[in-house]
Amino acid sequence: MRALMFAAAAAASLAAAPTQAQQYPQRPISMIVPFAAGGPTDVLARVLGQHMSQTLGQSIIVEDLTGAGGTLGSAKAAKASPDGYTLVMGNIGTHAASVGLYPKLPYNPSSDFEPIMLIATTPMVLVVKKDLPVGTLSDVIALAKQRRITQGNAGTGSASHLTTLLFSSIAHVDVQLVPYRGLSQAMNDLLAGQIETMFDQVISSSPHILNGGVRPIAVTSPTRAKAIPNVPTTIEAGLPELQTLTWTALFAPKGTPKLIIDRLNAAVDQAMKDPAVAKRLDDLGADLPPPGDERSPQALARLVSAEVAKWTPLIHAAGVAAE
Repeated sequence: MRALMFAAAAAASLAAAPTQAQQYPQRPISMIVPFAAGGPTDVLARVLGQHMSQTLGQSIIVEDLTGAGGTLGSAKAAKASPDGYTLVMGNIGTHAASVGLYPKLPYNPSSDFEPIMLIATTPMVLVVKKDLPVGTLSDVIALAKQRRITQGNAGTGSASHLTTLLFSSIAHVDVQLVPYRGLSQAMNDLLAGQIETMFDQVISSSPHILNGGVRPIAVTSPTRAKAIPNVPTTIEAGLPELQTLTWTALFAPKGTPKLIIDRLNAAVDQAMKDPAVAKRLDDLGADLPPPGDERSPQALARLVSAEVAKWTPLIHAAGVAAE
């Protein structure tokens, strides 16, 4: 009799799971941003989260949880209950470079998350404090060879850090790395003249460029960024090997039901199809994946695997590691 009762309870629990997924969401959703408020990942999360809240009928609460190059917040998301109420905005640093950087990474980007959708890609842009006596990428390299220039980044393993390492290697310069807990903090010091240069995502730096707070030197993409079309590419500036395209994507903990993943994917897709949202992201310099397969969870899974395979050997070859 007791065994029958346990079997009945188990069956009822299994039967309830699809029903709960179909009724999702029934309470507010937490979207972890593993970087500082005001940075590019945070900006994307808030723009999308607002529209997704309207579609899903529940609030999406953006939670900025910084530390360890974004791996602290990502680890929290990986360990969260797989019920669709905890999501994380990951990027090239948290879900690719981290594998090569952290010998004891507390999660596996490929196996501890359910991919939802690639949100955006964006090039990096080299920006300098407005009174630095340089005008071109060649000027920056020449100055860096005369003396060590200070170059901020969002922390070990961040896209800004990786781009700086690539720049130093290609240009054969030794810069003074100044790590921060997020790009917004680094930008504040650049605006104040406390550091001299940094590689930032176009999505977060373009407002400061357009209002004259910092000066842009070059973007790390084959074509010019739509948000700052007057800024030359690194190819035009004479350093074609310096190419970095960072990306941001939405993930859920492993085991989140497919019905919930599909609902979240549809909500993100709907937000990105909204002309107001698309224009907002376009103005910031974010390139959205085209509608169709590239917005599927499967496409994001393939991207993560490819990026881990790309960055891990490069990081090991550079001898870079995080504590």
